[in-house]
Amino acid sequence: MIIDTLENLARYAPMNARIKDVVAFLAARDLRVMPEGHHEIDGPEFFVNIQERGARTVDEAVLEYHRVMVDIQIPIGGPETIGYTPVSKLPQDTYDVASDAALLPGIRPESYVTVQPGEFVIFFPTDGHAPCIAEPAGFKKAVFKVMDDRC
Repeated sequence: MIIDTLENLARYAPMNARIKDVVAFLAARDLRVMPEGHHEIDGPEFFVNIQERGARTVDEAVLEYHRVMVDIQIPIGGPETIGYTPVSKLPQDTYDVASDAALLPGIRPESYVTVQPGEFVIFFPTDGHAPCIAEPAGFKKAVFKVMDDRC
């Protein structure tokens, strides 16, 4: 997991070739005015989901992880708290290949980070994360999904 400011996102391009494409996308578009929904950028290997939703409490948040895609999550308009646990410490039997996700309700994250507008967090396949914890009750965020270079 990496958390940093958006102005530093390009520094992480050596970790995944698509990060430079995310930087270019952000330079050309205003996430604040993008409509909610799935937006394909380059097919199933590179897209963004704009989410507007009610927040979850710490108890309602569900740990998840992916094996194929990397998440680059950016809060828009308000902070978001996200739980974190290394995947190596999580059960491996709930992974669904079709959705590239393992959902682990009932398992509490080891730690939490709060990501502010103007910041991002990157979750690699080694990172379990429990997103969507926020105060007040709702928020907007962008979740860029990029293929893990190692797949």
